[in-house]
This record gives sequence, structure tokens and C-alpha cells, in this order.
Amino acid sequence: MVCVGGGLPADHAMADGSTAPAPVSVQTMTAGYTHDIDKCVAEIHKLHTAGADVVRVAVPEKKDTEALKEILAQTSVPIVADVHFHFKRALEAVEAGVHKIRLNPGNINDRAQVEDVISACRDAGIPIRVGVNEGSIIERKDKQARAKELGAFFSEQKHGYMLAIMIAKLEEYLDIFYDNDFFDIAISAKSMDATMVIDAYTEISRRFPHPLHLGVTHAGPKETGCIRSIAALGTLLANGIGDTVRISYANDPVYEVEDGLELLYSLGLRERKGAELIACPTCGRIQVDLFTLVQDVNNKLEDAIRVPMKVAVMGCVVNGPGEAEGADVAVFAGDRKGIIYVQGERVATVGEEEILDRLLEECLAFQVKIESGEARLGEKKVDIVPPDPEGELGSGWEKMAAERISGKTDLTIGRTS
Repeated sequence: MVCVGGGLPADHAMADGSTAPAPVSVQTMTAGYTHDIDKCVAEIHKLHTAGADVVRVAVPEKKDTEALKEILAQTSVPIVADVHFHFKRALEAVEAGVHKIRLNPGNINDRAQVEDVISACRDAGIPIRVGVNEGSIIERKDKQARAKELGAFFSEQKHGYMLAIMIAKLEEYLDIFYDNDFFDIAISAKSMDATMVIDAYTEISRRFPHPLHLGVTHAGPKETGCIRSIAALGTLLANGIGDTVRISYANDPVYEVEDGLELLYSLGLRERKGAELIACPTCGRIQVDLFTLVQDVNNKLEDAIRVPMKVAVMGCVVNGPGEAEGADVAVFAGDRKGIIYVQGERVATVGEEEILDRLLEECLAFQVKIESGEARLGEKKVDIVPPDPEGELGSGWEKMAAERISGKTDLTIGRTS
């Protein structure tokens, strides 16, 4: 079930007849022009295939809203029309059959115009997202009005004045909706400051009974934007705040979708699709070309595995046994070899050049067992006894002991005289 609406989040039925909150949805936005129908449709398909539950498109001009009917006819994912400065674009988008409208109080604030949009959305049965962004809520055309606004809401708190402005703007804007008995609303309150985002959504969640669309705006390139976004959105989601998310990058929006899904998977808010790959970090103990192996395994699993099995690729015998025991399929390596386990049971020892193919073979075979009901995810058959770290993959305990007895090796750390 996809949350695109306003009001309170919809519940979905469980197998036992009870209900649970609708899963958090991943949203993104197209990067191209909406009026370029073929390219827009192709991009929407690409984003939906990557896992996007909702796609937003910009409609700054009439030619964009005129393209919506054809775009909607060729796509199956819910589409949100992002209305910039003219309320008529919202009316045209509703008429075209769009699934949701996004309005910004800082850009469209004439009450009569807002009421026209509310009326159109009510008639069409679609929700409205009210989005207050740090960059657009403060009056910038009239410097005196801006100074007065800042002064009236300023606080000793780090984000106090901006938070107060956001809350005040929301209250003022939502009053128009409430006065018109329209409650099919979602709210967003974005900033480029992660701590500001946490403060804003935490406060808004206490004050307003509407679904929240989470995001960090102007997050920057993926390399830094992912950290900024996850710091804010992960904190909020872990505390039960948020119904839809968009991770925003100055990059291909496919990355927004992939990272948004991974965030939800990691927090247990969505059931993972495909394999979960666990791998070693950089370490001086690694005895195979682990990083190339991990990338190759990741690419193979992405194309071949449908079930959410846990796959571990470990580069040494220190952490390998523990990960092999906790994973459905695992390999840990040493001395240019790899030992492969399936649910804690050792199935093969192969040379480094064979690890990739044999690991994929075991993953595919295990997937068949899962899908046929012969096996279940997350179960182990045996307890793994860590192997001799110097034996099969190295020199052996006996040699270590002999060296210790002969005095060749001093294994004492921090000895003082």
C-alpha cells in the first residue's frame, strides 16, 4: 500500500485480521522537463522500476500541465504535481487527473486562490501536500516585513526563530483548509540543516494530526547529501515520525530511490526485496581481493536474487565465522581460498578465483529452496566452530605452538620488565 494521501495514515489488513500502519513510502522527483512527454515518461518508468512508490513532477508552466494527461495515461505510479507560483497550474493538474497536489505557502498564499485549489481537490478526491521550505517561507520581497517577521519569532534556541516561522506559517495556511472542511492533507517542512529538520518535524508531529513527508532540501551531491539526509530522516523514522520520504541529491534521482529504500530496509520499516549484502570494511587481515569480490557479488545478486536472503562476504577468519553463522549464505576467506556456508552448514572450500561463481550458485540453489518451502530465511542448521585461523587457511596451531615453545615468537603484548 502506498501512502500518497493526507488525513491520518491509512492502515492495511494483516493476515490475522488486525491492522498495522501503512508502510513508509519512498518518493522522488523527475529531473527533466514535464512538457517533454517521452523523456518524462521514460524517467518515471525508470524511477518506478528502481522502487519509487510516488513520483513528483514540476508544473511551472501551462505546457507542463497540458502534458500530464498523456503522461498519466502511460504510467502506473502515483504522480504528484509540484505547483510553483501560479494556482491555475494546480487546477489544470487536477483536471488532468493527477493523484496529488503540492502547494508552498511561501509561493501561493492568496486565500481565494488556495480555496479554489481546495475545492478542485475535494471534487476530485485527491490530497494536498503543504510544503514549507526554509528557503521560501520568509518574505524576501519586502525587507521591512522580513525583518519584522524574524524579530517577532526570534528565540535563544539555535533554530528557534525559523522553527517558529514554520509553525506560524503552517497554522495560518492550514486554517484555510480547516475553514473549508478539508483535511486530506500531508505536511513537509524541509531545511538543508539536518538538526533543523529533526527539530521541525518533531514539533510538527506533536501539533498537527496529518501524515508527514520527510526530506532534507538542498542536501547537495550524493557523497555528502546521503549523510545529511540519513542523519535527519533516520532519526525521525526511528522515533516513529514520517509517512513518506524523499532523499534529495544533486544527482540522478535513481540514487534517491535506492538510498531511501535502503534506509527503510535498515530500520525494518519495509520488507527487503532481494539480497542483503554484508561485507568486511578495510582491514589488514584480508587475504583476498575482497573489494572487487564484494562489488562483483553485489552486481550478481542484484540481477539474480528475489528473496531477502542475508549474504555475507568476509575477508578473514576473525569475523567470518560469526557472520557465516548469522547469514543465510556466507563466505569467508583466507590464504586465497574461500569457505562457503549455507545457513551455518559448510558446503564448500574453493580457490579465490572460484568464490564468485560458487557463492552465486549456492545463493540461487538456496533461493529455490526458499521459494519451494524447503527452507526458511534466518534459520541455521549448525553452530559454527571457528576454524584454526592459521591451519587450513595458513600455518596451523601446531606451528604457532612450536614457535612459542622454541622461543621464536613472543606473543605477549605490553610486557614490562
